Amino acid sequence: MPLREEFEISGNWLFRRRGWLPMLLFPFAIALLYFYRDFTYACVTSTFWSTVCLLVSLLGLLVRALTVGHTPKGTSGRNTEKQVADCLNHTGVYSVVRHPLYLGNFLMWLGLFLFIGIWWFVIICVLVFWLYYERIMFAEEEFLRRSYSQAYETWASQTPAFLPRLSGWQASTLPFSLRNVLKREYNGLLALVVSFTLLNAMSHLFMHQQLQVDVFWQIVFGLGVVIFIILKSLKKYTHVLEIAGR
Repeated sequence: MPLREEFEISGNWLFRRRGWLPMLLFPFAIALLYFYRDFTYACVTSTFWSTVCLLVSLLGLLVRALTVGHTPKGTSGRNTEKQVADCLNHTGVYSVVRHPLYLGNFLMWLGLFLFIGIWWFVIICVLVFWLYYERIMFAEEEFLRRSYSQAYETWASQTPAFLPRLSGWQASTLPFSLRNVLKREYNGLLALVVSFTLLNAMSHLFMHQQLQVDVFWQIVFGLGVVIFIILKSLKKYTHVLEIAGR
């Protein structure tokens, strides 16, 4: 089988499982908290370092929000069954980077990797994520190439795949929709705060054989859960977050 086809097949396989595959790195992070507990405990329980890492992850969530807020229905979704692109997004965030959602995902996970405080683990995770996302991006771009031909070629030749080039910015053709962001991104926020809080709790458990959570993460976790419950309820029981075409 030609490499191009093999890459696309493996990329589509990873695409369908992209919602949970990165979580396979989480047990390794917990293992590091145990085996390097004298060092990692100082990082995971530092309010300053916690704030820095949380901000890195929230930056990723912000990138996702800016992307989702300007995109129409049928694009930039969380679909896992097959590739879907009812139109080719090429303005807004997509005018400076071709895969802004994956850039956002990477930053969200990077904050968690940094939180552990072991730099060789961060480097390994970055390399794993690059190989992982490279295949998915390849499969997505093959789909877009077949679907949009010359329009895709023109956009791809002018826009970097993963590292943004701000000089290429073009205003989005759609106005920003906060409701669209709130409707689609609350799960990611909850997963983020739960992950950070769990790592903090496990670090305390391994160090002192006592399950506890620092006040900083208690507050973050509480806010995250409240926001999640409110937004999930609004989405399930009302039409407040619905907007035509988004």
